[in-house]
Order: sequence, then C-alpha cells, then structure tokens
Amino acid sequence: MDRNPSPPCSDAEEEEGDAVGNTVYSKHWLFSVLTRLIEVIAPAEPDPAGSPEGARTELDEEMENDICKVWDMSMDEDVALFLQEFNAPDIFMGVFAKSKCPRLTEICVGILGNMACFQDICMSISEDENLGQVLLQRLCDSDSPTLLETSRLLLTCLSHPEVANVWVERIRENPSVYDCVCFIMSSSTNVDLLVKVGEVVDKLFDLDEELMLNWIKNGTCRSVGPSVDDSPEELPDFKIVPCILEAAKQVRSDNPEGLDVYMHILQLLTTVDEGIQAIVQAPDGGKETWSLLYDLICQELCQPDDPPIIVQEQKTVLASILSVLSAMFASQTEQEYTRMRKSKLCFFLLIRILQYMEGCGKRAVDNSKESEQEETARTDVNEEDFHLKILKDICCELLSNMLQELTKENTLEGLHQGHLNEQTCSCAFQNLLPLYFASVESFLEVLREADQTLADNLEKRFPGLKIPT
Repeated sequence: MDRNPSPPCSDAEEEEGDAVGNTVYSKHWLFSVLTRLIEVIAPAEPDPAGSPEGARTELDEEMENDICKVWDMSMDEDVALFLQEFNAPDIFMGVFAKSKCPRLTEICVGILGNMACFQDICMSISEDENLGQVLLQRLCDSDSPTLLETSRLLLTCLSHPEVANVWVERIRENPSVYDCVCFIMSSSTNVDLLVKVGEVVDKLFDLDEELMLNWIKNGTCRSVGPSVDDSPEELPDFKIVPCILEAAKQVRSDNPEGLDVYMHILQLLTTVDEGIQAIVQAPDGGKETWSLLYDLICQELCQPDDPPIIVQEQKTVLASILSVLSAMFASQTEQEYTRMRKSKLCFFLLIRILQYMEGCGKRAVDNSKESEQEETARTDVNEEDFHLKILKDICCELLSNMLQELTKENTLEGLHQGHLNEQTCSCAFQNLLPLYFASVESFLEVLREADQTLADNLEKRFPGLKIPT
C-alpha cells in the first residue's frame, strides 16, 4: 500500500467560519469531497457504457488523492468530529454496500479507524448495530489492505474499555468471524495483516474467556467465507491451533513483535484445560506445536553468543513459549518428542536463561549503585523485574518437571555433551531451592549413579540436600 498523500494546504483561515475547529482545513473542501464520494457510489445518471450501479473497480486519480487526504486529516480530532457530524459513517456504509472498488473500501475503513481513536466517536460507531455488522463482514473481504484496516479498526475499538464488551458480544454472536480470522491466519502471507489479526485475537481472548472457549471448541460448523464475487463460499473445517501455528511460521522471521503476539495467544490457550487439550490432542499429538516452539527457543532465542541482556529483550516471548512447553510437558510426558529432547532443553536452554537472568540482576544492582534513578526510571526497573520474575518462575517450573523425568541415560548424555556440570547444576539448584526441593533431591539421586564426584561436590555446596547413605 502506497503512502497516503499529505493533507492539503488550505486557505480556510482566510474564509471566516470555514475552518474545521482549530485546524486550517476547509469545511467547504471536506463537504465537496464527501459529496463527490456519494456521487461515486450513487451516480445521478446511469453509466453510458451500461455498467451496473457501483460497479466501478478503480478510482480516478483526483478522487483517490482527495479521499486519501481526508484519511490523513481524520487523525485530527476536530476533523474526525466534523466527519461524524456530517454523517460520514453512513456514507461509508453506502460505500461498503455498493462499491466494487477495493481501494475505496480500504480508505473508508481506514478513515473510520482513525475516527475510532477518539472515545466519543468510537462509542458512536460501536453502538451502531448495522455499522458494526457491516464492519465485521469486511473480515470476509478478499482484499488484504482492506482486511488490514478492518483489523486495525477492530483492535482500536476493543482497546476502548467503554465499548470492548459490545464488540466481544457482537463477535461471539457472529460465527463467520471465527472462520474468516482462521482463513486469514492459515492462508495469508501478508505479515502486517497477520500481525494485526493476531493482535485482535490476542485482545479478544484476553478480554473474554467464554469467547476463547467457543473458538477452541469451534471447527464443527461451516459458514460463509471470503469470495471475490460475494457469492457464498464454504470454508474448510478450521481448528484454531493449526491456524495460529501457520501464522506464527509466517511472521517468525520478519516480525519479532508479531511472533510475540502469536506465542501469547498460545499461552492464553493453556490457561484453560480445553486449550491444553486442543494443543496436545491434535492429530499429530501436539508434535507440530512442540517442534515449532522448541526450534524457536533453541535456534533463534537466547543463543550462546548473545549477551545476557538479550533475556530482557526477549522476556515476554520466552515466557510465553516456556509456559506452553511446560503445559504440554506436564500433560504429555509420555510423548516421544518430549522424551527425546528433554535432556538438551533442560540443561542447555533453561539453565542458560537462568544464568542470563542472574547476569542481568547483577548488572541492575551495579547500575543502581553508580547513579541515582529518577522515579519514573525506578518504575520501569520494577516493571522489568516483574516480567523477569514471571519468566524465572515459568522457567523453574518447567525445569523442575523435567528434572523429575530424567533417567541415568539422560544424565550421562548431558554430562557427555557438556550441558551438565557443576556450574550448570549449581545454577539450577540455586534457583529451584527451596520451592522445588523434591525435584532437586530426585535428580541428585540419579546423578549419584551417573557421576558420584559431581553429586558429592553439589552436596557440599548445598548441605541441606545431603542424602543419607
């Protein structure tokens, strides 16, 4: 999508009473553009070529430039209020109903998205049931730019607490939204669109557990999906987890923030039993989910040559991934894919994350000694500490579960590969004790069979663990 033209340089200040609010934009100019827009979708005379009303698929250059200027101008609250007073949303409704021009539809949805950034206008848009239903139907559009602007508009509305519930209820009662969102996540290659749709899903699941449960259980009923000619088209029987995974694969390399969003969606699924079961009871038994998350965390995140500070930058996505792996491990320990990889994941990755967090902690202490922090800075540090604590808690829980599953063979493999030594074990024990005493004690018994000397050294460092012989 090309960059929108800049707003026009208006002479409104020279015409008393023509300026929109405190801006220099001309009311007369805006009136003329909106009037021409009405004529585009409802021409006064039939097309001499005999084309059906509203069948034009392209905008002329002048009209596109002018309506794009309105799009830019609508970011100003005074302009947005003026457009609302002029009943611009009703005009846009006519565009959605009659226009066959994707670019025009995209621009009109974009203008509504800008207008919705202001609370009173957002409430007015949200309370219009007809407009709300028409906007949800835009999710079934075949045009990616229109889908992007529709998703941005929905996310804006869902971010306003005053109207969020209105949209949640509206979406819950409209089953086609599920199908359209799944269709986008599973088939689109437009990274910007996938990220924005992911943000909408993430917000919906965070706002309403009932809707999330409905979408987890969905996939048995079919509904109308995207179609170029607006004819009904039956969509596949979508399941939410494979669609999320497909979108995550598309965004993983190009958009770290988007990957964070999709990992958080998976984490939200694991907050309910039905979500965990949807992941681990997939046809492949959850192998695809485990493989993707394992590959992300072992090949792309928190790598050995990264500085310890990287754990702060990646703390939210690491927490989400480890949380999902932990839920899967706890519910599917008999699965072959968890047994094969638990040793490496346990010692090579989890302990490295804990070591990095210790390094970040020491750095934070040193920095606090060097200079006085402003109050806002201290608040930021406290927030960072909070998120790092969440990551540490998740990491320790997964590490504890894995320690209890390790066999002598796993332990010997870890020793041979260098993942398991006095330094890594000490780091693990330091973080796991005393909360996970039983797990550490269980592992120490296995370690004694594999490496008596290492077990004795660890008992000396942690005397409370000494096992009577």
